[in-house]
Amino acid sequence: MREDTPRYAVRMDISKFGQIMPKRMAHIMPAPATPPRCDYAANLTAKALHPKKQYLTVSKVTPRCGAVQFTLSADRERGTDKLALFRAGQFLSFRMTIGHSVLTRPYSICSAPSDAAKGFYEICVKTAEDGFAGNWICQNWQVGTKVEATAPMGEFCYEELRDAPAVLGAAGGSGITPFLSMARAIAEGGEDFSLTLLYGSRDSGSILFKEELDAIAAACDKVKVVHVLSDEAAEGCEHGVIDARLIEKYAPETYSLFVCGSGGMSRFVCAEAKKLSLTKKYLREKIYNATVPQLEEGWDTSLADKRFTLTLVTKDETYTLPCSAMETVLVAVERAGVLAPSGCRSGECGMCRSRLASGEVFIPGRLEHRKLADRVYGYIHPCCAFPMSDLTLELEMAAGEAR
Repeated sequence: MREDTPRYAVRMDISKFGQIMPKRMAHIMPAPATPPRCDYAANLTAKALHPKKQYLTVSKVTPRCGAVQFTLSADRERGTDKLALFRAGQFLSFRMTIGHSVLTRPYSICSAPSDAAKGFYEICVKTAEDGFAGNWICQNWQVGTKVEATAPMGEFCYEELRDAPAVLGAAGGSGITPFLSMARAIAEGGEDFSLTLLYGSRDSGSILFKEELDAIAAACDKVKVVHVLSDEAAEGCEHGVIDARLIEKYAPETYSLFVCGSGGMSRFVCAEAKKLSLTKKYLREKIYNATVPQLEEGWDTSLADKRFTLTLVTKDETYTLPCSAMETVLVAVERAGVLAPSGCRSGECGMCRSRLASGEVFIPGRLEHRKLADRVYGYIHPCCAFPMSDLTLELEMAAGEAR
């Protein structure tokens, strides 16, 4: 208490306190009953950068060798006026219905980050002999097709505080797409690191984005592209696979190794990287779908072809579904036509996080991204968990999301 407080209190006219409420009420009563609205700048920015959904329209379709490139624009008719910005290396997760299945699939954005401000994203979808969603997209998406996607997601991005100033990228097939975005960002000055790409393809006729990559490398001294062909010996290209020897040949003294490709290619390169004594923080692997369990270390081979029952509990309904030890819990849910939240499909984003009330699942070590508390209290990521017994799963989803 200040020393002059008693003297100040003596001078106060207590009767004036009775005038305060009438003055306040004179302002309050004429005001409308609805609460005032205040849109804080931070909230508006967060909503623009991280919308729950983006409604897009296919505006261009470009055939590639064994793949299709799609240009996607904002669908203003359905409420998406501007596209969310993204960082080179991030992806979009698309929701779709194929027959009775309701599912999502993530695809890397291959356009430059600056293109989002211009009103479009680009993705590239590769077909496969045993493909499902990718083949369906390539056969059904055309100019004018309306699609639904998440905001850009993912952490397969260059971080100055964590990564080395030089990045060596090991890409295989359509795994080149996040690196193409990085290369474009470097060439435009949006990213500041050097990128050496070891890009593996079967032969010279199956190289995706070859002209674009070579043009960027020719114009930008921070980007170098080395084509590695497994089934063909061609002038100017390496012959073989991306192994420790090849990485050592092109890697600078200090570097971060970014790996993106098929499950088999990614596992092989990461195993080769262990021979190089690379610091763990400098090894970055991007996985888009949990692989078949028999290829993962620690899986019980006696489970092959075993089938179980999945009891799926949501806020409004309980489902009894068949599931197989050879597929993830998420795939079993989607195949049954139940819409489940998901994003990366590799255990990283946590969108599908759900409580396993009973039963046992196998989670490959390289896909184990759960927090310690989730492991203790029985939460799993269904996108990378394979059934080992009958299961009861408590699925969390937004109101109106279940089908």
